[in-house]
Amino acid sequence: MSDLVTRVREICLAMPGVTEHVSHGTPLFKRGRKAFVQVWPDGHHQNRFPHLWCAAPEGVQELLVAQDSTVYFRPPYVGHRGWVGVDLTAPDWQDVEERIDSAYETVG
Repeated sequence: MSDLVTRVREICLAMPGVTEHVSHGTPLFKRGRKAFVQVWPDGHHQNRFPHLWCAAPEGVQELLVAQDSTVYFRPPYVGHRGWVGVDLTAPDWQDVEERIDSAYETVG
């Protein structure tokens, strides 16, 4: 498994009550019964770069995409629920941790 997945896994599993599952062949992290992060190390559909999808509070997706559409995007399937995609090609790990923390709190 890639170093990206290892790093995301370490961040997610350090949080209370988080479990890891496999969904569509990639790691999916849940807080209790609610998914909050999915990592796509080899890309997914039109996004052929490593990235993650994470839950986000209402309005945050639009804000982040407007702020920097080279890093953030509206992911398929879950984007309509406010989730945000984060490009992991050259990750800013502090930002990634903030997105994951926010996702965890969002579903809590």
